[in-house]
Amino acid sequence: MHDHIRHHAIAEQVRALRSHETTARDLAAGVRRDVEQAEQRIHAWVALAPDIETQADAVDAEPACLPLAGISVGVKDIIDVAGLPTRAGTVLSSPEPAASDAACVSALRSLGAVIQGKTVTTEFAYLNPGPTRNPHSQDHTPGGSSSGSAAAVGAGTIPVALGSQTAGSLTRPAAYCGTAGMVLPPGSVDMSGILGLSPSLDALGVLTRTVADLRYVHRAFTRCASDPERPRSNGVRLWDGRELADIAPAMSGLVGAVPGILDAIGFESRPLEWADDVRRLTDDHLDVMSYEALRERAHEYRAHSAQLSEPLLELLRAGEEVSAQRYASVLRYRDDARARLSDHLGADTLIVGPATPGPAPAGLHATGVSVLSRAWQLLGLPVVVVPGAQTPSGLPLGLQIIGLPGSESAMLDLGIQLEQALRSRQLFR
Repeated sequence: MHDHIRHHAIAEQVRALRSHETTARDLAAGVRRDVEQAEQRIHAWVALAPDIETQADAVDAEPACLPLAGISVGVKDIIDVAGLPTRAGTVLSSPEPAASDAACVSALRSLGAVIQGKTVTTEFAYLNPGPTRNPHSQDHTPGGSSSGSAAAVGAGTIPVALGSQTAGSLTRPAAYCGTAGMVLPPGSVDMSGILGLSPSLDALGVLTRTVADLRYVHRAFTRCASDPERPRSNGVRLWDGRELADIAPAMSGLVGAVPGILDAIGFESRPLEWADDVRRLTDDHLDVMSYEALRERAHEYRAHSAQLSEPLLELLRAGEEVSAQRYASVLRYRDDARARLSDHLGADTLIVGPATPGPAPAGLHATGVSVLSRAWQLLGLPVVVVPGAQTPSGLPLGLQIIGLPGSESAMLDLGIQLEQALRSRQLFR
């Protein structure tokens, strides 16, 4: 049992360490073995930390007060880890190691986490794919841009990984790779030490094997045991995403089953009637992202455009067509829409819908469609991706729970119940 405890829930791993059933050194070494065994198949990592034994020994010396004692973490390669370079999926980045940790990495270390290394990202966290493969089918995309983080967690090799989201960079790979995922509201955590693309859209994200693990990590990271200012959600608005994309039959079947699942676990639901705003916000998202990305990547665009991928060049060229007046107008509409959505939902109502139009597409030349995430990202809302469903061929399907900032605990609680229901029902199998 001790040798396999790294595959148990995070809370169980921490309890085992505190009760001396295992050590942080043994947990970290076991994870490293898993990572190395899977790497030839999924190509999720760009660099492995050489000091995991030193990190683990420091945890073993004082594990009692550390909520993430001995828990291994992978870090998306746009986030600084001291001693490792931040390459961001491009040859234009410096090969020199980062001098210090990003704020989020430093926070995880202070909680007892062991940083295993850096995971693959697409170029500058945009669309151009890296070498990573989907752990459930190697000829299907893992999504992006948090592709390495999602694949590593989805393969079961690591319990936690950091990602980020600007459009659909975390929700899409989480859904495609069968992991739980959470996008924190933009601006809610310190983003220093993270290479950004669009400051008003960039958000930190976390991926874990289950939503229960996600709740545990979120509580530790935010140092919050509960969310007392908001009641438990008992209302859900159902969103099918059809105004934005053609929804695959398997995903349509899953979305169609959600009302019955919610009813069985005690949640009232009715349709979200907000399609016009969702469509406009989705379109507006591109204007904000391209306008800001042009400024964030100005040096690379002006001096090194020949070394940038065509998808990134298209984004930066689109930014040249967005005027300052248009950008300001979009932000005003976003703020108005956010206020109207808050009034529409009320304090304790959540949105549930598809995280992606379907399962991971075949092929490795692209990372899939992010259209179902863009409106919510522009609004700055937290999102939880719920795994547990699969297509008949075994490809994961993910739902997303969307809420207002401050409703994260209710979202995670609902996510745990949804995941349990999806796994027990074994839909489409």
